[in-house]
Amino acid sequence: MCQLVLASGSPRRKQLLEQVGIPFIVDVAGIDESQVVESNPKQLVEKLAKIKGEAIPVKEGQVILSADTVVSYNDDILTKPSNKEEALRMLSSLSGKKHWVYSGVMIRSIDKECLFSLGTSVRFWDIPEPELKSYINSGDWKDKAGGYGIQSSGAFLVKEICGDYYNVMGLPISTVVKQLREFSIYPSFPEV
Repeated sequence: MCQLVLASGSPRRKQLLEQVGIPFIVDVAGIDESQVVESNPKQLVEKLAKIKGEAIPVKEGQVILSADTVVSYNDDILTKPSNKEEALRMLSSLSGKKHWVYSGVMIRSIDKECLFSLGTSVRFWDIPEPELKSYINSGDWKDKAGGYGIQSSGAFLVKEICGDYYNVMGLPISTVVKQLREFSIYPSFPEV
């Protein structure tokens, strides 16, 4: 059986792999994502996932899993806000509107690789500015594409989604599990 190496420090990606019973280790290479320029969000997340995955040397018996997620609205790519003001601008622009969340995933071993991306549409409620500011003051926006976490306090922003919920969290886990089977990695659950 192969060993999965998660090339990401994201606690959400770790949680999702644990949730579906896939054992893994973490190995994160320092990548300067700001140097990667691409105007198409699907191409951007695929390019970033590929760069992250290729930054980790793959060894015999290992499979590298890397991913990246961005939010897109009106042809603008919204990555992780760097401060409260930027988070407020992002969330204000999304209030009452539909946007897209894209995740790119790369899975590679010594002899093969798989690269794909998935998009999910998300519509926010029209959120009054005082509520947005209160959310931002909570700090939940930090280290999250688009400045919100659907799996945490940011859930109150979301009116509806169309597509994979877990993709919005940062990893389309059911599609990932399906692809990992091609690399001889399978979920394993404890007996009760």
